[in-house]
Amino acid sequence: MFGICNLAIVPIRAEASDRSEQVSQLLFGEHFKIIELSAKWAQVELAFDGYIGWIDTKQFQLISQEDYLLLSESPIILNADLIEYVTTGNNQLIPIPLGASLSFLENEAINTNKLSFDGMKICGIKPKSELIKTAFMYLNAPYLWGGKTPFGIDCSGFTQMVYKLNGYQLFRDASQQASQGIPLSFIEESEPGDLAFFDNDEGNIIHVGILMENNYIIHASGKVRIDRLDHLGIYNADTNRHTHKLRVIKKII
Repeated sequence: MFGICNLAIVPIRAEASDRSEQVSQLLFGEHFKIIELSAKWAQVELAFDGYIGWIDTKQFQLISQEDYLLLSESPIILNADLIEYVTTGNNQLIPIPLGASLSFLENEAINTNKLSFDGMKICGIKPKSELIKTAFMYLNAPYLWGGKTPFGIDCSGFTQMVYKLNGYQLFRDASQQASQGIPLSFIEESEPGDLAFFDNDEGNIIHVGILMENNYIIHASGKVRIDRLDHLGIYNADTNRHTHKLRVIKKII
């Protein structure tokens, strides 16, 4: 079985319970494979990044395997504004966040509510220089574990969405993203748009951010913010201390 998110933002939970932690989110228009289904909960695997988690069965629409495959092979068209609306056939409005997928709107078999969209769209691969411009759209977004929108986002959700809006595919979690790209030996080799990864005392990757010019980094920590980066890690001028220990810098594109 297969499905698509037909609401603005749907929590993906670690377990089949409303009390379980949110580990990620489904944004409007994202499609997925259903691994397990009960009356209240569905375990799903997202088509975009293979992420697996549980969602409420009242918060998605079933689609055919044919339409799932068609969407998976089609160009990804995304909402390019902070918040926009799709309009139903009877003139109701559904809010959608930055990065929501609009690829299915031309498919009448899926778009049974005759949804339409008149806002700004983005599609295709953009130059690497566009990454920082996109990142600034999330500036000051509050940190939210599992979040993927300007209204709440975590560190790897931030990097994934910035890259996705520019036509590039990253895995969901920081530890997964750290397996992508080419490692750089020195900060001086990096370019704006490269990713910096940070580990804990056990050596596990726990944080990621996007490098800017002049040894600055934009990342989600408390909120999406800009800090200094040096060979030790991220230096927070507000607290006058290093907050994250640098592990590796990766060139993804």
